[in-house]
Amino acid sequence: MLLLYGMGLLLAGLLIINSIFSYQSKHIDPALWPTLWYQLKLVPLFFVANVMVGYGVKLSYKSTNNLTFSLSIAKGIEIFICVLMGYIFLKEIPTWRTYTGLAVVVAGYIIMKWKA
Repeated sequence: MLLLYGMGLLLAGLLIINSIFSYQSKHIDPALWPTLWYQLKLVPLFFVANVMVGYGVKLSYKSTNNLTFSLSIAKGIEIFICVLMGYIFLKEIPTWRTYTGLAVVVAGYIIMKWKA
């Protein structure tokens, strides 16, 4: 059950962080002051998202006793969210190359965890 809580917190925190940066890249002027003002207004949201990610990793580590696995879950969720944000904000439709890249990442994880 802790693993599900951890994955939920990771998903929520990473979704908040990636949404903020995706919105910024699409709608905020890249000049210094507008970007700084936007980031400053969202510091409390960054704090909440950071706590969510921290506790998500902590709870998933507590349930598996394997930090590599916990961080791999976080990275997998992050990759999924990046594809989602690309679709939502930039209208980038995933192609076969996207799925091939995701398959390479999954294959790399399987090879890494393979017990010889």
